[in-house]
Amino acid sequence: MTISDTYQQTRILVQAAAQACEDKKGEDTRILELDPIDAGLSDFFLVTSASNDRQAIAIADEIEHRLKKEFGTVPNSVEGRRQGHWILLDYVDFVVHVFLAERRAFYDIERLRKSARPLTPAEFDAELKAELAAKTLAARSKSTAKPKAAKKKAVAAPKARKAAKKVASSANAAPAKKVVAKKPLAKKRVAKKAVPKK
Repeated sequence: MTISDTYQQTRILVQAAAQACEDKKGEDTRILELDPIDAGLSDFFLVTSASNDRQAIAIADEIEHRLKKEFGTVPNSVEGRRQGHWILLDYVDFVVHVFLAERRAFYDIERLRKSARPLTPAEFDAELKAELAAKTLAARSKSTAKPKAAKKKAVAAPKARKAAKKVASSANAAPAKKVVAKKPLAKKRVAKKAVPKK
């Protein structure tokens, strides 16, 4: 798996987690695409708000359940689930922050990560779909180019074999004999014996 494939897989996981936030009525969900220089290990932060601690726990549980069920991915670590004020799910390539609304305003992660590019889940989804479409198109153009080349080879191969057979048969053939036109034989005149006269 290449770096771009890993990055794209991470984007798919982030999108699934954002959808889980939306399904559990998370508020003001934002995806921060982190600057590679500033980010350290993670590529994305997913930040959402809940109106109470029970909702925050429900959102975190839904994200964890969905990513495990659909992708077989579990978080590397989980913090703050017991209190429910700020739950952090660390998936290494991305980190999910589920805040109570007042805690989110207090810590203001978006302000701390000024170099990050904030996206709504809809914007993120549109970008992901565009990337996947471009990748699919590139893969299709590669796959159609290969059969055409193979078809040309398949057509050229019998022609080459025919030409080779002709050359081989002409080289192996016995040299043609020269046909010399024979002159018609002159009829021999048969001398008649003179019969003595009696």
